[in-house]
Amino acid sequence: MHEADEDRMDAAEQLAEHNPHAAAEALSAIAGDQAVGDEVRLAAAEQLATVDRGRAAHACLAIARDGTVGDEVRLSAAEQLAAVDPGRAAPACLAIASDGTVGDEVRLSAAEQLAAVDPGRAAPACFAIASDGTVGDEVRLSAAEQLAAIDPPGAAPACLAIASDGTVGDEVRQSAAELAALGAGA
Repeated sequence: MHEADEDRMDAAEQLAEHNPHAAAEALSAIAGDQAVGDEVRLAAAEQLATVDRGRAAHACLAIARDGTVGDEVRLSAAEQLAAVDPGRAAPACLAIASDGTVGDEVRLSAAEQLAAVDPGRAAPACFAIASDGTVGDEVRLSAAEQLAAIDPPGAAPACLAIASDGTVGDEVRQSAAELAALGAGA
């Protein structure tokens, strides 16, 4: 964190004690400032939740959707958004889960968070992860398992894609085939 960023955060936090409206303005400005470090933006959004939940939700959504922000910070912003305004968390989680430039585990975590707030919108995200040959084997299988939990018939094509992918390890392929068979029996 740059010293100027620390000074801005300190001032906003002190302002919150005396003038919550002004603090909300300052924290909102910090959270939305792309020149500020990712962690500082997230900290400002988290602090903003204590003085203005609506603005905090907006800030968290913006951070979670910002592809220039680090993966873990984006996921943390989506999780914070789910705590502040669960109804608005789905687009943030979907943006992360669908972003092929985001790390595999973070994409899966976003899809799992999405399943908690909007299961219907989670199915396509889980399918995309499970079907993506660039994603690690275990993450693909976990996405297929998540998909089977929310849309059993929809999981079969994803499971078959994993089971028929010769680049996937034998144990994962076997597990995917078994999961597909369970879905076919449902």
